[in-house]
Amino acid sequence: MTLQITVAELAEARDLDLGSSPWQRVEQARIDTFADATDDHQWIHVDPERAADGPFGRTIAHGYLTLSLVPSMLKQLMVITDHGRGTNYGLEKVRFTAPVPVDAEIRLSASVPEGVRRDDGGVQYRVALRVDVRGQERPAMVGESIYLTYPAA
Repeated sequence: MTLQITVAELAEARDLDLGSSPWQRVEQARIDTFADATDDHQWIHVDPERAADGPFGRTIAHGYLTLSLVPSMLKQLMVITDHGRGTNYGLEKVRFTAPVPVDAEIRLSASVPEGVRRDDGGVQYRVALRVDVRGQERPAMVGESIYLTYPAA
């Protein structure tokens, strides 16, 4: 279930558990498209035959592909109902701790440790991130994203 929250409520948020997004499959076509978009055609991502003999036995998603899926998964967990504008402010402590094998399913588990009201009327908030791979004990990625949001005028 998607949490609906206002900018003002987000400013007061402390240790807000957002739960987990639905599972989504990471298919080779998506990995290949990401490789084309970023010019990162390392064989471990895009060559299934060579990767079959590699350390993971098949291709794996780029770490940055996993990271790039966070905003879409986060939208499934939280919607700011009076959001007018905002921006990704940055990332902290991002680590790619395990591979995402081709055709694996991933999901985002997230929480908001804190929101802080800004003098310019916006709210800066952090989101603790954990991207899990179905069937793997270790997460694929952990870290924090930082966002700015402003209410609609």
